[in-house]
Amino acid sequence: MGDKLCPKIILEGTRLTRKTEIAFVLNEHPRVVGPRRYRYHSPLVSAEWCAFTNVPWGRGLVNYAPDEESRAMETYAAWAHLFELLPYYSWIVDRFHVSTRVFQQQACRPDPDLTWLESRLRPLGFRHVLCVRRPETFEAARAERLTVSGNPGQYEDLGPFIREQELYRRLVRSSALPWLELDVSDLGPETAADRIADWLEATGGLSAPWSLPDAAKGQG
Repeated sequence: MGDKLCPKIILEGTRLTRKTEIAFVLNEHPRVVGPRRYRYHSPLVSAEWCAFTNVPWGRGLVNYAPDEESRAMETYAAWAHLFELLPYYSWIVDRFHVSTRVFQQQACRPDPDLTWLESRLRPLGFRHVLCVRRPETFEAARAERLTVSGNPGQYEDLGPFIREQELYRRLVRSSALPWLELDVSDLGPETAADRIADWLEATGGLSAPWSLPDAAKGQG
């Protein structure tokens, strides 16, 4: 029997880059989480959940208000502790702390210092996958999204997405976590997931690190 599959993947990127579709495929990908003879629960989490307000598309861990920053940091600490307590699980995250930094910077607010979070995620084996697309392909991606979107107004102007993509690039490339930049312009979610699986296999990202921090051993 080989090493247990317990990858830890954070999908980041601006809108229309197929992050969520890829996350669902990864969560059932036999090379990432193992073959499944039947469907069962597996964690797929996100900082994009707008859980701070009781309205659709409200505030949450990404777009918190200035007076909610301490609440957001406490939430990130809670996620980090949960990951440490359950280190031998596959965790697939659709947007996380880089998305928070992107939003807060673009809102001209202080850039939250989340180096402490990365210092806890890295020993557990977390990795970034930055999903990007060529600027000329956003138009077609928008047309496809509008057929299913419950909030189509957010896609009226594509310019901010293209500019935001460059900020994602800068922040991910300066991250302490290993990262892969994946151009999804011509890729469906299944092919994109295959490319991610290739990268994880080639770089040892499918199993837990040999040495885990004390908190991940139930001592924290």
